[in-house]
Amino acid sequence: MYKYTIRRFLVTIPVLFGVSIVISSLMYIAPGNPAQIALGRNAPADAIAELERELGLNQPPHIRYIDWVFGVMQGNLGESLRTGREVSAMIAERIVPTMELALVAMVITLAIALPLGVISAVRQYTWVDNVSMVFAIFWISMPSFWLGLILILLFSVRMDVFAISGRQGAIFSGIWLAHITLPALATGTRRAGLLTRLTRSSMLEVLNEDYIRTARGKGLKRRTVIYTHAMKNAMIPVITILGLQIPAIFGGTVIIETVFSWPGMGRLLVNSVLQRDYEVVQGLVLVYAIIVIAANFLVDIAYSYLDPRITYD
Repeated sequence: MYKYTIRRFLVTIPVLFGVSIVISSLMYIAPGNPAQIALGRNAPADAIAELERELGLNQPPHIRYIDWVFGVMQGNLGESLRTGREVSAMIAERIVPTMELALVAMVITLAIALPLGVISAVRQYTWVDNVSMVFAIFWISMPSFWLGLILILLFSVRMDVFAISGRQGAIFSGIWLAHITLPALATGTRRAGLLTRLTRSSMLEVLNEDYIRTARGKGLKRRTVIYTHAMKNAMIPVITILGLQIPAIFGGTVIIETVFSWPGMGRLLVNSVLQRDYEVVQGLVLVYAIIVIAANFLVDIAYSYLDPRITYD
């Protein structure tokens, strides 16, 4: 495992470089001038040129990118072109709300998908199975931003149960739960549909294995056979897809944070793209890439726990 960790870390370096190069290229190619956006459409050309010199926008793109990379190696993500604040400080303010939303959404996804998938497999072709599959298809087909608007209309405007937008209160407090419930539901339920179907199919495959029939033949309780023998082995493909869903969840928070005015990194990313704030966009994308890479590494580690036969030596 030690050697595997070192190899994964070495592979991460070129991946992060590639991500930063791609996003930097796209930002420079996209139309718009941050200096002109900051000063206004009718600003004089001399003022725009002066602000470009102050912000370093008159430098060639490759020079600016190299300077940014050396700054990142020293722990400096640069300064916002719009506000002059350090990008690392801006991200530090927003990363906690985004992590809260992503983790709660992941808990909702697992809390819905795993029980429904297992029950559907155990009670195959019953009404429970049919209802679960209809539920899964419905949520897969429902865009998260549209679901967010429906949840706001039902539970905030009409029923006045949860907050419409924003984030308030300490973690796990009643006010915090009232604000995070709807955006977390909008993010997590859509992924639950896919995992429900996958859990069902994986469980059905495992339940037909010889060792499961042997366990039943020995007189083991049905609960023990399902949750001790079958479910653990059925989780390997589920964990694989779950690792692929982590980037989708963080990507989904970009839209959901905008819909619910959640003060996270996704909302900051959208605003920074619209304002052509290059430094903030590069820093945010780098952080997102690190989170996704770390999450997929944890998924690989989970393989060896679920199946001791899997080694990385």
